[in-house]
Parts: sequence; C-alpha cells; structure tokens
Amino acid sequence: MQLRWIHVSLIVLLMTGCARTVSRIDPGQQIDLSGRWNDSDSRQVANKMINELLASEKYKDYAKALGKKPAIIVGLIKNKTSEHIDASNYIKKMELAIFNSGVADLVESDAFRDKIREERAQQQDFASPETVSQWGKETGANLMLFGEMTSETDVYNKKRVVNYVTTLFLTDMETNKRIWYGQEEIKKYIRN
Repeated sequence: MQLRWIHVSLIVLLMTGCARTVSRIDPGQQIDLSGRWNDSDSRQVANKMINELLASEKYKDYAKALGKKPAIIVGLIKNKTSEHIDASNYIKKMELAIFNSGVADLVESDAFRDKIREERAQQQDFASPETVSQWGKETGANLMLFGEMTSETDVYNKKRVVNYVTTLFLTDMETNKRIWYGQEEIKKYIRN
C-alpha cells in the first residue's frame, strides 16, 4: 500500500512539475524567443516604411500633381530569406498602415477582387435590381507597392548575426515610373 502511495505521489509531482502555463500578454509587446523574424519585426518595419513612404516629398508631389488622394494596391512582397515568413500577414500590416493613414485610398488585391467579382456576377442573377452592384465602377489603383525581403546571416561558434532587409518600391501604374523606393533593416545578434 505504501509503495502505491509513493507511486501516486510521484505521478502527481511529475504532472505538476511539467505543467504548462499560459498567460495573456499585450500583442504590441516585443518578445523575441528564437531570434527569427517575428510579429514585432513585421509590425515595426511595415509601420515605419509606410509612414516614410506617405510622408516622402516624392509621394506628396505625386498626390499634388494627381489632384486627389492616390489609390494604392499592395502587390507581392517576395520572401527571399532562408526562413518561412508569412508574407500575407506582413502585407496586411502594410495595408492597415495605408488604410489608417488617411492620405491614400487602398484598393483590394487581386485575390480579393476576384472574390468580389464572383459575388457581383451572382448578384446580376439573384439580387433585386435596386440593390445589385453594377459592373465597371471599381476604383483603379494609381500606384502599386511591391518589394522583397532578404536576409544575410553570419555565424561563428555559438553566435549568429542575422540582418533582415525589406526593400519596397512604389510605382505609377500608368507610366511604370518609380515614385518611391525605401529600405529598412533589422539586425539581430543571437547567442546560444
């Protein structure tokens, strides 16, 4: 009986000693567990670069010559790093910064436009005439933002330095003229 009691006590001790704890934290809090690209990096770079873009003299000159708020579409941001980085999440952070800026309109990406067009096509057959969305009323983008992410890694013994570089280009859709060009770097020093 005593052996059984010791056995049960050991199991309880092991279970409580290995228990996982989870706590809620502020999503804006910067936590870097692995040294890899993370949500804080995405948010920091997206907000900084979009603010720089919209505050740049070249963008302001373009908007002034256009005579209205430019409409921007965020295109592909290529991940050329050695890590898996969720580019769509990164793109959404950029879209959010543009949308919240008030100095540019945001036009939906191709994937969303296709879904909206499918719905519009179905409305032609199934919606009442007074509520049906009309064809040919989409807002065309004046500018497209696209770019790439790269990384360079230097390793020695148990030390590693990773330099992440995000390069963005804002291009006039009609002329292919580059309106703005920006680059932002995040460098991380990791010791194991």
